Amino acid sequence: MTIDEVINVLSLQEEILQFNHFTNEDAWQLGIMLVAESKKRGLDCSITIRKNNGSTVFKYAGNTTTLNSDRFTDRTFNTVKIMEKSSLLLYSELKQNEETLEDIGLDEKEFSCMGGGFPIRVEEVGVIGAIVVTDQNPFINHDIIVKTIGKYLHVDEVPRIRAL
Repeated sequence: MTIDEVINVLSLQEEILQFNHFTNEDAWQLGIMLVAESKKRGLDCSITIRKNNGSTVFKYAGNTTTLNSDRFTDRTFNTVKIMEKSSLLLYSELKQNEETLEDIGLDEKEFSCMGGGFPIRVEEVGVIGAIVVTDQNPFINHDIIVKTIGKYLHVDEVPRIRAL
């Protein structure tokens, strides 16, 4: 896939994968499904669902989770919250434009632009939080989220990135 195709797929994912509501109960159900998806793939991940007010409404720490996983989660959450898009989409746009986080005014100590952060976008409301999956390849982290949200929302056809 070209970078333009990747950006188109990522943008389409965000357009399709919107919630009509999102409660703490939704976070719990979705979180359990994210853990199940990562285990189905034989992966050990750290999974966090956090609202923009900073409230963590779901947290799962796999056996390989470290303090670095938590720091990466914080930086990825900050990115999704500020930019209101997935961290992989931001990464792809920066790559396309040959820019860095610093070029767009974001400090790498507080923000991260790798895959693994996805916005919780509620229709007619906007981005209210983020789902962050860490401890795997950034594309795998992102794909776990996309596949699981698609299942949760009963969306059969969500385009996915297979490989770059």
